[in-house]
Amino acid sequence: MAAITETAAAVMAVLVQVWNLVRVTLVVPLLRLAIFLSLMMTVMILVEKVFVGMVSLTVRIIRLKPEKRYRWEPMRPDLETGNLAYPMVLIQIPMYNEKEVYKLSIGAACSLDWPSDRMIIQVLDDSTDPIVKDLVELECQKWKSNGVKITYEVRDNRQGYKAGALKEGMKYDYVQECDYVAMFDADFQPESDFLLRTIPFLVYNPDIALVQARWKFVNADECMMTRIQEMSLDYHFKIEQEAGSSTFAFFGFNAIDDAGGWKDRTTVEDMDLAVRAGLKGWKFVYVGDVHVKSELPSTFKAYRYQQHRWSCGPANLFKKMAMEIVTNENVSMWKKFHLLYSFFFVGKIVAHTVTFIFYCIVIPVSVIVPEVEIPQWGVVYVPTLITFCKAFGTPSSIHLVIFWLLFENVMSLHRIKAALTGLLDAGRVNEWIVTEKLGDAHKPKNTDNFQDSSNIQPLINKPKKTQTNIWQRFYFSEIWIGLFMLSCGCFDLATRQQGYFIYLFLQGFAFLFIGFGYVGTYVPGS
Repeated sequence: MAAITETAAAVMAVLVQVWNLVRVTLVVPLLRLAIFLSLMMTVMILVEKVFVGMVSLTVRIIRLKPEKRYRWEPMRPDLETGNLAYPMVLIQIPMYNEKEVYKLSIGAACSLDWPSDRMIIQVLDDSTDPIVKDLVELECQKWKSNGVKITYEVRDNRQGYKAGALKEGMKYDYVQECDYVAMFDADFQPESDFLLRTIPFLVYNPDIALVQARWKFVNADECMMTRIQEMSLDYHFKIEQEAGSSTFAFFGFNAIDDAGGWKDRTTVEDMDLAVRAGLKGWKFVYVGDVHVKSELPSTFKAYRYQQHRWSCGPANLFKKMAMEIVTNENVSMWKKFHLLYSFFFVGKIVAHTVTFIFYCIVIPVSVIVPEVEIPQWGVVYVPTLITFCKAFGTPSSIHLVIFWLLFENVMSLHRIKAALTGLLDAGRVNEWIVTEKLGDAHKPKNTDNFQDSSNIQPLINKPKKTQTNIWQRFYFSEIWIGLFMLSCGCFDLATRQQGYFIYLFLQGFAFLFIGFGYVGTYVPGS
C-alpha cells in the first residue's frame, strides 16, 4: 500500500512539473496574446457602440426625422389620371410550410391601404407539405375573389431557398409593370398605411433604393428568451439602423427596394442585396415610426438555427465581397471603411469572437494561471459600458440586463462557430432551416382586423411549458462549457479569490441552465 502511495505521489509530482513547464513556455505566452487581442477588440466594440449611440441620440434630440432629410409628400389620386398617380407595387411573400402564420401575413398584405389596381401580391410558396400548399392556395383564391390582385406561385425545387424563390418570382411577365418591390417574410404583418408612408421616399428621391421599417414583436412577452431577443433587436433597429441611415445612408436589412437582383449565394439574401445596392451609390432610409409586426423564435432550438444563419451568412458574404468593396469606384473611401470595418469586421466578426473567446475562455483560464492578470478596466469597466450602451435600446427591460448578458455570452458559442463556418466556407455554410413559428398560439383571439370570423380558434394549441422527457432537451456543448466555468470559479474561490468566481458561477450556471433545456417555450415534437 505504501508503495502504491509513493508511486502515485511520484506520478503527481511529474505531472505538476510537466504542467508548470507547459504553463510557462506555452500557456502563459498564448494567454497574454489572447488577452491583448481581446482587449483591443473590446475597445473597438466600445468605440463603435459609443459612436452609433451618439449619432442616434443626436438624431433624437434635434428630431431629424427622415421626412426632414429627404423629400416626402403624401400620395393622392390625380384629378385626371386617378389611381395612376400611385406607382405599381409588387409585394413578395416567400413561404415554406407556414401553416401557423400564412393567414396573418397574406391578410395583412391584402389589407394595405393602397389602390387595389396598383398593387400585385405575389405569394411564393416553396411548401413541401401538400396540405399546407392547398391551404395557402385556398387563402389566395379567397382574397382574389374579393378583388385583390394576388398570385400564387410555386416552383418544382427549393434551389437557393428564399432568395431563389424571390429571384424566380421576378421572372414573371406581370412583374415588368411594377415600379417598386416590397418584401415581407412569412410572419410579417405590416401596418395598413405601410406603403403610404414608405413609397413616397422612393418616388420623390431618385437616389433612394431602400426603405426599412422597424420590427415590432407580437410575442416579446412569451418567455424570458423572447424578452432578451427583443432587447438585442430593439438596439439593432433603434440605435444601429438609425445611425447607419443618418450617417452613411446604409444599413444591412431590406424592406422595400428598387435596386433589384436577388442572389442566392449566401443565406442572407437581403444583406447581399443591400450591400450590392450600396456599392452602386444608392441610399437607404430607416423609418422607425413605421412598424411591421413579426414573431420571435420562442424555442431555443429554433433560435439556435436562426442565429446560425444570421451569423454564418454575413461572415460568408464578407469573405465573398471584401475585394469587391475594396475595388469599388462608385462610393467614397469613408463608406468603404464603414462597410469593411464597422459593418462587417466589427459587427459580424469581432463581436462574436471577443464575446466567446474573452468572456468564456480567456477569463476562466486566467484564473488557473497565476502569472497572468487582466487589467480591471478591460474586464469590468469597458464591458459594463458596452452592456449599458446596448441595454438602453429597450429601457423597459433594463432590469433584465444581467440575464441578457449571460444569455448573449452563451449564444456567442454558436455565433462564433457559425461565423467561422462562413469565413471558411465549410460545413453548414449554406444550411437553411426555416425558423419555427407558433402563429396564433401566443395571441388572444380576434386581435387582428384582417382575421376573418372563420379563424376563431388558434391554428395550433397553446404550447406547454413542461415536458416529460428531459433528455430530449440536452445541449452538451453548453453543459461542458458550464462545468468548465464552474470548475474555474471553484478554483478561484478556493485559492486566488480574485472575485472572478462571482461571474464564473453566474455564467457557468447560465450555460448549464440552457444546456439542460430550461429556456424558451417547449413545443412537443419540435
